[in-house]
Amino acid sequence: MLDVVCWKWKPARPYRSTFTADSVNTLYRMVLRHLRLPFRFSCITDDATGIDPNIRVIPLWGDYASIPNPSSPSNPSCYRRLKMFSEEAKDIIGERILSMDLDTVITGDITHLVTRREDFVAWGGHSVSARSRMPYSWYNGSFMLLKAGTRTRVWTEFDPHVSPARANAAGCRGSDQGWITYCLGRGEAVWTAADGIYSYRVHCVPRGGRMPPGARMVAFHGRHDPWDPAVQRVSPWIRNFYR
Repeated sequence: MLDVVCWKWKPARPYRSTFTADSVNTLYRMVLRHLRLPFRFSCITDDATGIDPNIRVIPLWGDYASIPNPSSPSNPSCYRRLKMFSEEAKDIIGERILSMDLDTVITGDITHLVTRREDFVAWGGHSVSARSRMPYSWYNGSFMLLKAGTRTRVWTEFDPHVSPARANAAGCRGSDQGWITYCLGRGEAVWTAADGIYSYRVHCVPRGGRMPPGARMVAFHGRHDPWDPAVQRVSPWIRNFYR
């Protein structure tokens, strides 16, 4: 069975977006509508208040909670997600893990995306950023599929004192996704725009906020949030899906 997980915690530093139990519940409802295979939905969190009782709550661990994002202190720090690559993730989460960001809008059937057979697949390639030659565009943490117990070097080789700076110096931007890109290098399987996964910032904003044809999922990485009324006014299609 597929274990779909999302993450919610109180950040150590103020962040521009606020993620709530409603963010978790909305993502759960979108997955229910657009995933046609058996799955278990979990939230890994430090506060389960208000989360739908049908969602499994996994207590958030404290590993690497206070490491700042080396790209910018105002950007989120998600190093806690690296534990997904540990051997014990199989016991904590499950054998086949789909990790999704809360600021995601599912706009179509995603079943074909999560039935990939590779041990690791991430949203990446040239779909993530216009600056596609930069290493940070190889893998994005918004959407990742992992067979638990594989790619464990992402967890075992991470040194909180040197790894973030080393990845950032190599041009691998972000926190956990920067380290994943640096540690794994090129050649891992990816989803791209050809699979129907788009970036709101890269693919919608230049189109006047319109949804790209054939979209299955739109990631709101960056300063735009799908629940923001101002963003919904520019892109009214969001209301049809983000519910």
